[in-house]
Amino acid sequence: MNAPLYNTKILRLAAEIPFHERLAEPAASVEKRSPVCGSRVTVDIELDDQGRVAAVGMLVRACALGQASASLMGAHVVGRTADEIAGARDQLTAWLAGERDAPPDWPGMEIFAPALAHRGRHASIRLAFEAAAQAAAEARG
Repeated sequence: MNAPLYNTKILRLAAEIPFHERLAEPAASVEKRSPVCGSRVTVDIELDDQGRVAAVGMLVRACALGQASASLMGAHVVGRTADEIAGARDQLTAWLAGERDAPPDWPGMEIFAPALAHRGRHASIRLAFEAAAQAAAEARG
């Protein structure tokens, strides 16, 4: 827990958000906002015929932690099902709350270990996964 909260890896991810443009006609679009810090993340989703994410667009107005989380979510969401995204969201929520020892089964999430002790930052870290899970579920119907 001695690692700095805003380390080089977090800041690099925050600067490299993929799919940083909104989709023109998404199947579903969801915005999530953190009332604690005002961070906002909007996720647009298109699914393919097998119910997997085919396209994603995002508008991210968040702190570095929220941006880094959106970056990790976006980098690995294409090809995932709504259930897989919801599972990652639930694992992230449980991990941040101290109800799970291991980080979520999503590449790179261990980077947020220094934030575990900073409960006020958890909402921002969850935003992209919450928005993506809801958008994928809505797109699925």
